[in-house]
Amino acid sequence: MMVEKAHPGLSVVRQCELLSISRSGLYYEPVKESEENLAIMRLLGEQYLRTPFYGVEKLQVC
Repeated sequence: MMVEKAHPGLSVVRQCELLSISRSGLYYEPVKESEENLAIMRLLGEQYLRTPFYGVEKLQVC
């Protein structure tokens, strides 16, 4: 991490300005994908590898 929250000489706001990043991005923590969603994506990926010519419409029907 390039920003030190406890830096004695530079505030977090100033550090973010110097690095040209938004302060809100500093606190963002990505949410993990649910197991159900990962299973669905795996099934869709397997189906696509079997039938790449299907397209979106047929994959939604499967």
